[in-house]
Amino acid sequence: MPIKKTPAKTATKAPVKKASNIKPAKKAVAKKSDAGTPLSVIIRRRIEAQKARFHANDNISKFIQPGELEGLVDEVAEKMQAVLESLVIDTESDHNTKNTSQRVAKMFVKEVFNGRYIEQPTLTKFPNVSRLNELMIIGPITVRSACSHHLCPIMGRIWIGVLPSKESALIGLSKYSRLTEWVMCRPQIQEEAVVELADMLEKKIKPIGVAIVMDADHFCMQWRGVKDRDSKMVNSVMRGAFLKDSNLRRELLSLLDKR
Repeated sequence: MPIKKTPAKTATKAPVKKASNIKPAKKAVAKKSDAGTPLSVIIRRRIEAQKARFHANDNISKFIQPGELEGLVDEVAEKMQAVLESLVIDTESDHNTKNTSQRVAKMFVKEVFNGRYIEQPTLTKFPNVSRLNELMIIGPITVRSACSHHLCPIMGRIWIGVLPSKESALIGLSKYSRLTEWVMCRPQIQEEAVVELADMLEKKIKPIGVAIVMDADHFCMQWRGVKDRDSKMVNSVMRGAFLKDSNLRRELLSLLDKR
């Protein structure tokens, strides 16, 4: 009998998935890791990645992206609400504290501590065409700050003494106030604040000498603790000619006494 030949079976290939349907693993991980992460943590990671400092009196504006301050206000408000609840304050039925958490958050981020979150004010410098080299005193400049120990207000005045050289840059009078406010609107201690202001002015205008004198009321002493209403703190920083020339220093201080 003739033998029937069976046709050979052909192997079928499995359908190949298109590469466009495959999502990169890295992007999926990145989206998952950012989901639900507080904005403050994201900003902190940026700072730590640059090994930068972010103490209470530091400016961190370069690590904050456009639009993020509003998000930071919302996050602070949420956590401030938890503080009020821990203080056993009924913010639901008490009409006076109903929106207190949002108000306090906005106050901290955009007002009393905004020297941490906004960029340094732009300074327009002018050449010293007249080659001025006489003593200038700017002040008193009203300052509002906060103690970094208790976040209590520091309210006071600052005087700035400048002895320009013929090569020094000059800045408008209002810029001294703007720079001072930018430095002071942070939680800090007075001794460090005046040093930072002096450093900045030395760097910006390069005078022969710069002097800062500040006197202030500290509510961490007047409002709490010893509750001494009459205590003040006065300190000064003298640089350059003000430090070396006792006559110039005496002239500055005598002029301040008359104000």
